[in-house]
Amino acid sequence: MDFNVKKLASGAGLFFTRAVQFTEEKLGQAEKTELDTHLENLMVRADSTKHWTEKIFRQTEILLQPNPIDHTGARIEEFLYEKLDRRAPSRITNGELLGQYMQDAAKEFGDGTPYGSTLMKVGQCEKSLGASEREFFQTTAISYLTPLRNFLEGDWRTITKERRLLENLRLDLDACKTRLKKAKAAEAKASLWSEEVEKAEHELRVAQTEFDRQSEVVRLLLEGISSTHVNHLRCLHEFVEAQAAYYRRCQLHMQDLQKELGRLPNAFALNSTHCVTTAGSPSDTVSSPVETDTLKIEEVQAPATGTRKAKVLYDYDAADSSELSLLADELITVYTVPGMDSDWLIGERGNQKGKVPVTYLELLS
Repeated sequence: MDFNVKKLASGAGLFFTRAVQFTEEKLGQAEKTELDTHLENLMVRADSTKHWTEKIFRQTEILLQPNPIDHTGARIEEFLYEKLDRRAPSRITNGELLGQYMQDAAKEFGDGTPYGSTLMKVGQCEKSLGASEREFFQTTAISYLTPLRNFLEGDWRTITKERRLLENLRLDLDACKTRLKKAKAAEAKASLWSEEVEKAEHELRVAQTEFDRQSEVVRLLLEGISSTHVNHLRCLHEFVEAQAAYYRRCQLHMQDLQKELGRLPNAFALNSTHCVTTAGSPSDTVSSPVETDTLKIEEVQAPATGTRKAKVLYDYDAADSSELSLLADELITVYTVPGMDSDWLIGERGNQKGKVPVTYLELLS
């Protein structure tokens, strides 16, 4: 192995010199060239941009992947694909997996039963929600996370490298100023040092030129932070639009699910009716239009007290003549009758009357 001792010794000497120089600056025993105010302000703004961009980037990643390690090893797999610079395969979301489990359970329980048919509908909705979630994650990763990552891993590394070089040149410049002062002090004692002064002045001019050139490079890079803010602002708008579209789709999926569940037979109503008919003797059982499977709406009368106004949240199509179709945002009068299932109310709109699902209503005072 080629081991350059002179280079190693030179590097160690430079490191020691820098350490001494930093210490003397902190103690106020050495001259320190100050940057101009504009450049200092640009550096403060750049540091703030890096700090908050990094925090926002990490928290957005947590939002999209709340569990950094899971039992499937998915995060480890994604890490390996990232290191190999390859695209990870599309993975099923937790919502889609839950929906698949529900549908598999429905098939085993029997999708003709109330529980099985409901599991099938809810499972399909969960799979749709999971698919929407995956689309939102992919859109956010491309349009929002990627630009932030490019800034942190690209632009900021370049800025850091050039700032480090500027700091080294500043130290060189200050060292040249110190050597010139010492040479002039020695020259005052003996004329033999005039050549040393000329050499120190030449080194100072060279160091000052390099420092000024590097200051301009750093200034241009830091002024580019304004363009970074504009780019991140555009990406932020895209992120908001993607999130809003995702929540809209979720709301539509849930509204459709509520409508589907409103049309399915209610096992609780059937069980409660069965319990009423078997609790006493046949002679003690009194037939009621509310307790039978088919509600006779024309025989139901509104109570003297207990009626309320309700606002309809979603459109609802009546499944049979005992139900009342609804239009979103309209106001209707609702009330309940003894023995009626708690998921339903009697709704009245003018001369029309019928059962309405509670989940489609907002009860008003």
